Amino acid sequence: MSEGKKIATRESYGNALAELGKEHEDVVVLDADLAAATKTGVFKKAFPERHIDCGIAECNMIGVAAGLSTTGKVPFASSFAMFAAGRAFEQVRNSVGYPKLNVKIGATHAGISVGEDGASHQCNEDIALMRTIPGMVVINPSDDVEAKAAVKAAYEHQGPVYLRFGRLAVPVINDRPDYQFELGKGVVLREGRDLTIIATGLPVANCLEAAEKLAADGIEAKVINIHTIKPLDEELVVAAAKETGKVVTVEEHSVIGGLGSAVCDVLSEQAPTKVLKIGINDTFGESGPAVELVKKYGLDADSIYEKIKSGIL
Repeated sequence: MSEGKKIATRESYGNALAELGKEHEDVVVLDADLAAATKTGVFKKAFPERHIDCGIAECNMIGVAAGLSTTGKVPFASSFAMFAAGRAFEQVRNSVGYPKLNVKIGATHAGISVGEDGASHQCNEDIALMRTIPGMVVINPSDDVEAKAAVKAAYEHQGPVYLRFGRLAVPVINDRPDYQFELGKGVVLREGRDLTIIATGLPVANCLEAAEKLAADGIEAKVINIHTIKPLDEELVVAAAKETGKVVTVEEHSVIGGLGSAVCDVLSEQAPTKVLKIGINDTFGESGPAVELVKKYGLDADSIYEKIKSGIL
């Protein structure tokens, strides 16, 4: 982990697109009047002829992306998660998912950490929505390194992909020489025998910190980073559950339909295990500083530590 180094994964998305554009002329980026916020403006500056601003018309943008994909282009359609997964759900389902088109959806500003934009923009339902679309790959990277790798992997995958990025800068935790990104494969960040913490996205770094606090109490927690929620690394999840006997899932998303639900689906069939789901508890968010909201809604390291201590041990 890089001490003090923090980067928002939306920044990583913009930078990765620009790099991808240098290597592949078939990459086209679409945005819905939010290029400065989604950071697709980085790509636009480098390749203005391959950047299409569709205006505040997300549903139409998905349709345009679908059409472009049928001509051999690889479109990355970009907007806030609330609009990309929420407003345009029907178009994503019927125009991209149903015909299995090679469209990539870059959804930024996901989760409670959108901050001051408030409940209307804090999308905590997008993973649940995208998981239900047959054939849709769902990726939620934890840091800058993983986000850049995810964009490349999405390009190389033939078929629809939903990429989830955040607004808040998060610690870089995957900056090591042996790091490898593989779709559908989780990453063990810490070994432990007493319980397993399975996390995705923004809270992964906080889970590592919470595990250190648990270790000070003599409790060794295994920490797994699940960057690909669909397809889920079922083999790793089941093995960890059998090894430690207790599982905690942590996500910046509703506890309904997200990572926790995906893990419970697998374990209920293959290895019934006690599971504690930590996330947004069937509620809307509110306006406020992102860091304070993360703490209020129980996703900071101290809150995760306390919930594990009182909820499953």
